Amino acid sequence: MRPGADGVPPTGVPPTGVPPTGVPPTGVPPTGVPPTGVPPTGAPSAGIPPAGAPPTGVSSVTRAAPDGGAPLAAVPSTLGAGEDLVAVMTGFARTLRAAGVSADHERTQGLLRALSHLDASRPGDVYWAGRVTLCASAEDLPRYDRVFRAYFAGLRAGRARAEAVTVTRHTAAGPEVRPEHRQGGEPPALASTASATEVLRTRDVARMTAAELAEAHRLLALLRAGRERRASRRFRPSRRGRLDGPATVRETLRRGGEISGLRYRAHRTRPRRVVLLVDVSGSMAPYADTLLRLAHALVRSEPGATEVFSAGTRLTRLTAELRHRDPETAMNAVSRAIPDWSGGTRLGEELRRLLALNDAAGAVVVIASDGWERGDVSLLGAEMARLSRTAHRVIWVNPHKGREGYRPLTAGMRAALPHIDDFVAGHSLAAFEELATLLGGTHA
Repeated sequence: MRPGADGVPPTGVPPTGVPPTGVPPTGVPPTGVPPTGVPPTGAPSAGIPPAGAPPTGVSSVTRAAPDGGAPLAAVPSTLGAGEDLVAVMTGFARTLRAAGVSADHERTQGLLRALSHLDASRPGDVYWAGRVTLCASAEDLPRYDRVFRAYFAGLRAGRARAEAVTVTRHTAAGPEVRPEHRQGGEPPALASTASATEVLRTRDVARMTAAELAEAHRLLALLRAGRERRASRRFRPSRRGRLDGPATVRETLRRGGEISGLRYRAHRTRPRRVVLLVDVSGSMAPYADTLLRLAHALVRSEPGATEVFSAGTRLTRLTAELRHRDPETAMNAVSRAIPDWSGGTRLGEELRRLLALNDAAGAVVVIASDGWERGDVSLLGAEMARLSRTAHRVIWVNPHKGREGYRPLTAGMRAALPHIDDFVAGHSLAAFEELATLLGGTHA
């Protein structure tokens, strides 16, 4: 049928482009059919995970770790029954710092705040909370993944780089409980034991096997020694102390001459310097490497307030070499820097050179030696007397003191003892922990 002359179609024929009655317009689906790209009712929208699924970009607990390692499901529980959350996470942060991750105190507090809103017994929650709060750069991510698996699951992380750290959690499970005998499907509580670690802590370093020595060195790298504080020459505002006249006048002028109150100031405090002298002579060979690793831990704790020297036939400053973050790299640098490994000992001459440098003035001086003096014993006694007058405190660390029945009979020890404030052992991890307590200002 032809349209009319005026271009209007005859009656009963819809205009061009308008579909007949009951047919939806082009691009509009019929009634009851959801629009294109919109999922049916009850189905999740595109890009929105269903209820109970982790948010976009957050892996589920069973998903593999980002570095392709073991899945998080391999970690049965990040927090065992009866374990303290703060202690476990603080230990985790210390292990990360030893591996080179910037997990400082502020970031650790952020992790604890995040876990207060999550379930700390779920590996996925702990993993992502720690990854977000403890890692400062992309370089930290692979280290974080390795330490997470090793710390919480006991997996042996591959040492692809020198910064990698392998951690074993010493726990002992109780009697085996069948799944049907468990209450509420929870795993049995692990009976925490420190027997293996305690044996290692008290064992003489010279009598350890290679594996035990490696574990002892790993634990020693985690040691963080506090420092005794001393008053600085600078002042800070305080609620009590010395009257701060200039600050009081300035505050009065700001208030138009009205005295609102007095201002006070007190001395700032700084960590007291520690000067460590390590004997690297032949008689100290079984202990020298471990003592230098202790020195590395002390330097890492307070880089600006620690000086380390080796003493043999000459005095060698090792502070710069020990400032490296990785213990193995630091030890390699120290080995290249010391020219008199396993030689003789002339402590009197070395102390004279140390006092000439004036590094010991006002510091806590720690001498790690067995006292076998091959030089002039009278010179050693005279220089020890000068040192006791110059230093704030003198601590002598003798590895043989930890042995039963030991008596300081060597000529060097007899000459030095009258001028020593603390005479301690230096043969085991427990002895090094006691030394760290002394450096923190706690004296027997």
